[in-house]
Amino acid sequence: MSDLPRKAVTRTAKLAALPLGFAGRATWGLGKRIGGRSAELVAREVQQRTADQLFKTLGELKGGAMKLGQALSVFESALPEEVAGPYRAALTKLQEAAPPLPAHTVHGVLAERIGEDWREYFLEFEDKPSAAASIGQVHRGVWHDGREVAVKVQYPGAGEALLSDLTQLSRFARLLGPLIPGMDIKPLIKEMRDRVSEELDYELEAQAQRVHATEFADDPDVVIPGVVHQSDQVLVTEWMDGIPLADVIADGTAEQRDRAGQLLARFLFSGPARTGLLHADPHPGNFRLLPEEEGASAGAWRLGVLDFGTVDRLPGGLPETIGESLRMTLEGNATAVYGLLREEGFVKESIELEPDEVLDYLLPIIEPAQVEEFTFSRGWLRDQAARIADPRSPAHQLGRQLNLPPSYLLIHRVTLSTIGVLCQLGAAVRLREELEAWLPGFVAETEEPEPVAEGGV
Repeated sequence: MSDLPRKAVTRTAKLAALPLGFAGRATWGLGKRIGGRSAELVAREVQQRTADQLFKTLGELKGGAMKLGQALSVFESALPEEVAGPYRAALTKLQEAAPPLPAHTVHGVLAERIGEDWREYFLEFEDKPSAAASIGQVHRGVWHDGREVAVKVQYPGAGEALLSDLTQLSRFARLLGPLIPGMDIKPLIKEMRDRVSEELDYELEAQAQRVHATEFADDPDVVIPGVVHQSDQVLVTEWMDGIPLADVIADGTAEQRDRAGQLLARFLFSGPARTGLLHADPHPGNFRLLPEEEGASAGAWRLGVLDFGTVDRLPGGLPETIGESLRMTLEGNATAVYGLLREEGFVKESIELEPDEVLDYLLPIIEPAQVEEFTFSRGWLRDQAARIADPRSPAHQLGRQLNLPPSYLLIHRVTLSTIGVLCQLGAAVRLREELEAWLPGFVAETEEPEPVAEGGV
C-alpha cells in the first residue's frame, strides 16, 4: 500500500549517493579548474549542485533522512557564509515542504485507522497535503462539528524507514562531513535514533499537545492548537493559520523578526516551567506568527506552535543547574561554576581544568544573557562556531575535555537549535528577561525577578 521508499537496499543506495555524488562533483570541479575557470566559481557551482541533490534525496526519502535535513537546516547560521549560502535555500525547503504521498495512499491509512466510514467525520477533506514532514503529512479539512482541522497522517512504513535511515546515516556520518562542514553529525543522528518510538507514537504526541494547549489556553502570546481526534497513525488537531516562521526569516519585517524571536525564547524557557515538557523540535516549520488578538496593542503578534511529537519530560522544569551555572558565570565566579560543572558530570572526575579557563570558554557563548537586549545574527554564531571548531584555539582544546551528560543532551540540542533560528531571524531579543522569569536558579533566592509584561516584545 505504501508509496514511501521502504526497502533498505533502495534507501541505503540513495543515501550513499550523497557523499559519493559529492566526491564525483569535486573531481568534476578539479577538471574545470584545470580547464581555466576560477576556483571560486567552480566551488560555488559544486556546492550548489550538492545542495540540490541533498534536498532532492532527503526530501524524497522522508523518514530519518528528511528529519536529519530539517535538524541541520537550523544550524546553517553557524557555517561560514561561503559554505552556508548555497545550502541555505535547499535546506530551508525541508522546513515547509516535501514530495507528497498520493491521495489513494492517504485514504487507505484513514480507512484503516479511523474506519471505512472516515469521510463521515469530515464535512470537507483536502486530498492535496498542506505540509509534508519527516514521518507524516498534513491535510486540511473541516471536522463534522464545523471546526477547521489539520489531519496529520503517518506515512505507512515510516517507523521502518526512520530506523533504516538513521542506521545507515550513522554508518557513514563521517562521509557526510563535506556536505555540512563543521558539523558533528553522528551524535545528532544517535539522539534521533534513541527517540524513534516516541516520534512514531501519536498517542504520546496528543497527550503532550493537550497538556500544552490547556496550559497556554488563555496566554496572550503563545497559541497551541487543541487536539480534536487521535488514533494510531492519525492525529487531528485544530487548524492554525499564520505566517510560517520560514517566511518571516526570508521576508519578515524587523518588527515581525524581533517579536518572533522574543516569543520563541519565551516559549523555550516558559514551556518546561509551565508544563514539565520541553518542545524538542524547534525548526521553523513548526512555528507560525499569528496576528494579534482583537483589542490587543498594535504589533502584538502571537507565536503559534505545532508538532509535539518529540518532547523532553522535565517534571521540575529545566534543571536548576543550568540557571545556577549561568548566573555564577555572569557573576565571574569561576570556582563555583567549575565546582557545579564537576558535580553534574560536565567535567569528568579524571580530568582537571583551570576554573578561569572554563569561565573564559563560557562567557562568549552566554553573551546574549549579559545584556538587556541582544541582537542575534549569523555573524555572531559563526564567530562562536569558529572559535570552538578551530583546533588551534584554546576554546577548542578545552571544549574537547568537557562532557555532556545524557540527561542534558536533548536540552542542549534544543537550545542550540533555538539559537540557530534566532540567528536566522536576526532578532533583537531581551533574553535575560526570559531567563529571570522562567529559568530555575538563574535568579538568586534572595532576589525577586521582574515580571514579564504581557503582550510586549
